[in-house]
Amino acid sequence: MANTREKVLKTLLTRQRCSINDLAEAVGINPISVRHHVNKLEAIGLVSFDEEKHGVGRPRLVYFLTDKGMEQFPSRYLKLTVRLLKQLKETLPKPLVGELFTQMADDLAADYASDLELDDLPMEERLDIVQDLLGTEGFTMEWEHKDDGYHIREVNCPYYHVGQSHPEVCAVDETLISNMLSVPIEKVKCILDGDSLCTYIVPDIEKTEEQL
Repeated sequence: MANTREKVLKTLLTRQRCSINDLAEAVGINPISVRHHVNKLEAIGLVSFDEEKHGVGRPRLVYFLTDKGMEQFPSRYLKLTVRLLKQLKETLPKPLVGELFTQMADDLAADYASDLELDDLPMEERLDIVQDLLGTEGFTMEWEHKDDGYHIREVNCPYYHVGQSHPEVCAVDETLISNMLSVPIEKVKCILDGDSLCTYIVPDIEKTEEQL
């Protein structure tokens, strides 16, 4: 039982906000059983919940780690990162801080691109490469082709707990995606804004060129 609860906590650590069905799928047990474990974790203050609108009908409950729940995991590096960013923002002008995050993403994309031949690849192959690269950075990404372009969804954010105090970190994955795809992208949803996932729209350049 304790092992199952550890899996629930680790799932909430990586995905931030999950429904009972999400947790049941991730942990590999039925929803009734996972609800029992979540109730126990909630009773000892490790987990809490919010109501979230989800299509038509009653809002669903989504669960997340409390500060006490976060303390179950090694946090000294997280605390150090937050302190360093706080000091950085107190020392440097705000525009320069944003430029530093963007430059970091540019350098990261350049490092990845140096080992890849992207110039002649179609967009969908580039998206598959970006999906793998973001996976190495701790993101779980999926993409889908729709009428208005390609939709990229990040169902978790490894920067979430830092980003709550320093949302500038969002520039890292956004710039990395844009650089690797060689097109500007539009962010339409963000986990830090309370959305269930981050969503980017990538214009379908090939379709646009065909219409011209």
